[in-house]
Amino acid sequence: RPRMRREVQREGLTERDGLCRKRARYLLKRAVDLSGGQAACLRCPPDESSLFWWSAEENEKLLQFWETYILIMETLEGNQIHVIKPVLPKLNSLYELAISGEEGCWLFHPSWHMCIYKRMFESENKSLTKEGVLHFLELYETKHLPNSLGFSEFVIGPLMDALSESSLYSRTPSQLIGACPPLGMRLRKFLATYLMLLPEEEKGGFLLKFIQKMTNRHWCAVPILFLSMALAYIPACKVLGTDGLHALRDVLQCTMITHQILLRGAAQCYLLQAAMHLTDVVRFCFSKLVATMILLAADVERMRNKSSGKSNIKWIELEAFLNPLLDVLMKLGSNAYIPTLKTDKSLQLLLKLLQTRSLKCSNTQDVTPVESVLEFILRQLTANELSTVGDLDRCDLYLALIPEIVNLCLQLSSKKLTIIKNFISPLTNASIHNFRETNSAEELKLKEQIKKVTSIASLTVVCELVDQKPEAHLEDLPSVGALRRFTAFFQSNEVLKKPSYIEEKSGIFFFCSLCEETSQGWGRIVARYVRDQWICLRFVLNKLPMLAQEYEEGTSELLLLTAERSKEILESALETLTILPSDQVLPVFDCMKILVPKLLNLQESLCIEAFDLAWKIISSLSNTQLVFWSNLKAFVRFIFDNEVLAAAVSAKGPAYAKIKEIILKLIDMSTTKTGVFNVVLSHCCQSWILPTCDNRSAMRNPFLNAGNYCELIIEGCVFGTVFRRDQRRLIQDVHAFIENLGENCAANVVTESTNRDDHYVRICAIKFLCLLDGSNILHKSFMEDIVIKLLEKDELVSRSRTRYYANSLQHRIKNRVWQTLLVLLPKLEQNFLCGILDKVFQAGFGNNQASVKYLIEWIVILSLHKYPQFLNKFWDCFCYDEEKLKTSICTFLSVFSHFDTILQNTSEKKPILKKALLVVLQWCFNHNFSVRLYALVALKKIWGMCRMLDVEEFEALTPVIESSLQQVENMHGTGNAGRNWQRIQDHFFFATFHPLEDYSLETIFYTLPRLSEVAEDEWISLCKFERFTDIPLPPAFQRYRSRAELLDLKPSDWSQQDTGSSSVDTDGQTEWTDVQKKIIPWKHSTPSSDLEMVLQDRAAKLGKSNSRLIVVASLIDKPTNLGGLCRTSEIFGASALVVGSLHYVQDKQFQHLSVSAEQWLPLVEVKPSQLVDYLQQKKTEGYTAIGVEQTAKSYDLTEYCFPEKSLLLLGNEHEGIPANLIHHLDVCVEIPQQGIIRSLNVHVSGALLIWEYTRQQVIKHKQQK
Repeated sequence: RPRMRREVQREGLTERDGLCRKRARYLLKRAVDLSGGQAACLRCPPDESSLFWWSAEENEKLLQFWETYILIMETLEGNQIHVIKPVLPKLNSLYELAISGEEGCWLFHPSWHMCIYKRMFESENKSLTKEGVLHFLELYETKHLPNSLGFSEFVIGPLMDALSESSLYSRTPSQLIGACPPLGMRLRKFLATYLMLLPEEEKGGFLLKFIQKMTNRHWCAVPILFLSMALAYIPACKVLGTDGLHALRDVLQCTMITHQILLRGAAQCYLLQAAMHLTDVVRFCFSKLVATMILLAADVERMRNKSSGKSNIKWIELEAFLNPLLDVLMKLGSNAYIPTLKTDKSLQLLLKLLQTRSLKCSNTQDVTPVESVLEFILRQLTANELSTVGDLDRCDLYLALIPEIVNLCLQLSSKKLTIIKNFISPLTNASIHNFRETNSAEELKLKEQIKKVTSIASLTVVCELVDQKPEAHLEDLPSVGALRRFTAFFQSNEVLKKPSYIEEKSGIFFFCSLCEETSQGWGRIVARYVRDQWICLRFVLNKLPMLAQEYEEGTSELLLLTAERSKEILESALETLTILPSDQVLPVFDCMKILVPKLLNLQESLCIEAFDLAWKIISSLSNTQLVFWSNLKAFVRFIFDNEVLAAAVSAKGPAYAKIKEIILKLIDMSTTKTGVFNVVLSHCCQSWILPTCDNRSAMRNPFLNAGNYCELIIEGCVFGTVFRRDQRRLIQDVHAFIENLGENCAANVVTESTNRDDHYVRICAIKFLCLLDGSNILHKSFMEDIVIKLLEKDELVSRSRTRYYANSLQHRIKNRVWQTLLVLLPKLEQNFLCGILDKVFQAGFGNNQASVKYLIEWIVILSLHKYPQFLNKFWDCFCYDEEKLKTSICTFLSVFSHFDTILQNTSEKKPILKKALLVVLQWCFNHNFSVRLYALVALKKIWGMCRMLDVEEFEALTPVIESSLQQVENMHGTGNAGRNWQRIQDHFFFATFHPLEDYSLETIFYTLPRLSEVAEDEWISLCKFERFTDIPLPPAFQRYRSRAELLDLKPSDWSQQDTGSSSVDTDGQTEWTDVQKKIIPWKHSTPSSDLEMVLQDRAAKLGKSNSRLIVVASLIDKPTNLGGLCRTSEIFGASALVVGSLHYVQDKQFQHLSVSAEQWLPLVEVKPSQLVDYLQQKKTEGYTAIGVEQTAKSYDLTEYCFPEKSLLLLGNEHEGIPANLIHHLDVCVEIPQQGIIRSLNVHVSGALLIWEYTRQQVIKHKQQK
């Protein structure tokens, strides 16, 4: 019965109900108090089954364990991570107390520890859950824990439940994009370590339960990925049997079926690796092993051949497996009696082998069965062998084999082309014959309709082979010419009617409609039939420009060129789009792309209808991943075809406006669906700048479209959304992590690179601009137009919001604008640059963030370096009214730090230096400290250049300037001024950066944003430029990489505040001596009453000059609280109020609550980073540092006697007093509470303690009298 009570009590500690948990903690605390007080020996010696025991000899150790345990459980009742995190190191000491060092066994039952973790896992605060999971996983890295059955159950249960939360897998702010999140790394190490520590007989059971747990709930893609990775990194041990492989199969078929392609592919690769490492092959029968492994390896076999196939893991001998296949394939052409099931299975396996092959065959014997297979396929497709709906799946198998066999023959030798042509010609002729024969049939039978579907499908494959394999020279075959003539005549929208037939059965005639089995999916068959017609029509339409030169007028193919026939086909296309399912419309889009340019001037309304209908289909598919991207690419090829764009521009009518409208809709869609604009811009940039072999294009220069639709390029240059801090881009981070694995992850080899990251939009636009040639008139005009529009965009952003936050959307757009301008700068001519330089200077006067400021300064430096004659415009920037300039003049003063680069190619340097010296000197006396600092840096640079040139005219100024500079240098180490002077000189822009040598893509898009503290998701690394291969960079383009000196620097800004040499990181501490403890005590003593509180003469009794109370409120950042504290401190005669910044005094909310108290109370500024030093200073002066905080060792306010010289430290409104500051306090005092709410407002808390101090001092004063 005692054990049952302890079990109930232990379970109560982790109950969902807070009151139940509180009661359980109370009972545990009472049990510990009674046991410790009586030194009761409840059970001695302890064993692992003991839930609670006591021993007089171990009394002190037992008290220490249970008091620490109760403290942790009470602290976990809060949700504030800053309160709980300092307590976590105490959990490590629990393990040290709980494990016997000599015997290596548990002294306290491990289930008590599991209660702590379970409570953390179930917390509403996800940060606390993450801390708990990481701490538990770290245990087996740092400690050698005895084995316990409860641990395995806990891992399979609460731990895996906690691991199902995707948000736990986010990377830390200090990690770069693409790094493995901490939880993923810890999980991988934990699972491998834990499994190796288990007894051999338990490993298989644990792993089986672990994998089965992955199937019995709805897991998201991210947790499954990292759990699969953890399984893959377990050292090889053959512990899984048939049940294990079945569990892996269930994970694939049930859990992962709806996951994103890349994440699912990566997880599948890890599961395959886990199966190879953990499965006992000897225990399997051959068929089960092959079936499961084919399922696991379906999408990754190609990668196994390319990289992982190098491993020496040999599972099964394939010779015994493939020899029967070869025998069947050799007999296909000659043996008509092979069972259909056997041929189907053999051809399915052959298709998979051909699709996944990676090594080219060198032996002609390897393709001996090809002729036999082709003869069999030809017979099946043309000799009325396929007659039912079920046979259409078999037809698809045969058609899928044809291009694979053609590829194989083309790779082997040109001699094999004869085999292909001998197959294509009879297939084409027979299919045309069969199609015409079925059209002439009077009776509508199922067999005839299936024959019709098979014939058009066969012709479709021929059309695609002719288009995609020009090296096979199939175009010259007479049968292909017959195919073109045949396609030109048939109706493109002919619908396949549902057949009915008369069958004879037992001598009686029955009239039957199509049976239910056959009628199911008939619409799908009709859709496929219509789609195949459009594929054949696309084949002919694509060949029309070439055929026009070969055929005489009036031939059947050229009938398609007439406007009337084109109109009919386009109308049919619109009708087809309304009936076809979305996954079948691609060939229709392609045909519309050819037809619309021919009709845009004659049938503009019809073309606009085509635009609208195509957009309607695309917009309705935005949530359908399976077909959306392929349809989007076809839609983009249609709408943004060079011929379509050019025709719309020439008319400048409603069609042109409709295309502009579609552009805006696509941009809007791309803000919610990542990757949409990537497809649009990549297609446009490639078609405008890269040469193409499109025979039908009549445009002499497709680049003309770039100027007419330049808004696409401008939007691409500044493209990118901003996510709120709470909207972690988890999926994008995990995608980057998988991509960084390279060929080590099969999914990167198998999955097609989609380049859907927002960065690739800007990369595409920038690489497009890099390809432009300044000597080309069209390119030159286009670049100048882009520059003007970008400057206008920057001005528009500046006008919309005069002040903007760092890393806000406004900041990012401005940063992207100036990055693009910097890329284009070397290509601009002098006259044009002269015209826009005033706008550049005007932008420099704006209220810019640091990154934008550096880019503007860099552009100014490069412009003046290339054209020194622009210096007169530069001098004019210093002539504005000083009030108007304010601190923006620092932008132009920074330019002087690179004045040697500006004058590098100038012969007459002395007059320019003289002018520069005069300009800089006047700003050295500015009232603003920052301006003076920048001016001094400029002066030091200019004066150094003057000394090198030995300019005699400046000799009179030498003593003054050098003594001033010497005085500034001597300020080093003497307060803020000296430190700031040193920092600004060490800053990268003045000390390391070189405007010419550092001009590179990496500096502009990665290094400079990183050093100027732009958000990490804005950095574009050089590897992304290299990874994006749609558009190449010109060979003569300037250097890609930053110099190592700049690349190796860490971000630092001279104007940043000191972090304080005495500050201590909480994470770095092993265990604090005192920590916050936000709890409600069980018992409270009541404060004394009937106090004499009449203060008739405060000045005489407790005058301000004699008060020794200092109130430190540096951690408080709300003006309302500070104003109230100021008023309270003044009323009760505190000697001083310490605040984090004196700027708070000017705040209207502060003044409203302080009611002028700041005028009668001394205020001292001590920044939070300086508090440690301030506390130490006051303690040396005899003050007692008192923290107003609830901690494990806090004194009750009613029981504490304040010293005369007291310093009260108040905590932050949300975080209280940090643990590193608690460590420096003499004592902490807490206010007794009777209610339910856990804490008071900081202003109220401060007022209570100030009054209690005052009350005690008044009583002492009376007693002394």
